Parts: sequence; C-alpha cells; structure tokens
Amino acid sequence: MFTGLSHVALKVTNLDRTLAFYGQLGLREMFRLHKDDGQVWLVYLRITDTQYLEIFPGAENDRAPGWNANGTNHLCLTVANLQDTVAELHRLGIPLLIEPQRVLDGNWQAWIEDPDGNRLELVELDADCLQLQAIARLRAEG
Repeated sequence: MFTGLSHVALKVTNLDRTLAFYGQLGLREMFRLHKDDGQVWLVYLRITDTQYLEIFPGAENDRAPGWNANGTNHLCLTVANLQDTVAELHRLGIPLLIEPQRVLDGNWQAWIEDPDGNRLELVELDADCLQLQAIARLRAEG
C-alpha cells in the first residue's frame, strides 16, 4: 500500500534560524510556497530525492513538546558513519543531546536537537541490526 515516507513537517518559531541550522546539516532548500499575502507558508528541504523536511514558520510555543508528550517524538536521519558525523557536528558547534552509543537494536546512534527543540536521532545502521534482520526475514517469507 505505501511506497515510502515522503516528508516530515515541523512548525518553527524562527524560519531563518531553522533554515541556517538544517543548512549546516546539508539539507538544501528546494522551494518555498507563499500565502496569498506573500508571507512564507512553508519551505521544502531535501533529505534525499524522495524524502523531505517541510518547515512551517509561526509556531506558537518556544520549544517542541518533551520526550513523553503525545505526537511525533523525534525525526531519525540515517548516516553513513556516525563518528564522522559527530566530528562534523562538533566542528559546526552543534552540541550533542545524547553522545554516541550502541542501542538495543544493534545500531549506533547519537542525538541532537534543532533550535526549536525538535529531537533528531542520527543512526548508523549496523550490518547485523534488528531492522536489517527483519527485512531479510520478511523478504524470505514473501
């Protein structure tokens, strides 16, 4: 039925600050849509050719809901090499929320947050992680 995850949308307080943050992470602006009055309605950022991040200005709160709030908890981005990614984050002055660690599914992860407190999990998939094992099992089952 589904073919992929197209985009995640974030409501933010300061559009320029948010675009600068995600720009440092390599997410490039694709296009903007404007309201009838000319104000920016949303900005599309590219994660991959088929996955995007929508940024909507005008958030009512200063920060995203906490870890245990209802709704979307975090956005997870896959990285090729977590150590290299963390080194680049340090170079950019982006602090880690949670240091790199191996987690229960067998992957390595680290966490950061954007200027509005939206949590970003950064994951390096291990060749023997539970996700890839499950995919192999599901494909074998047909």
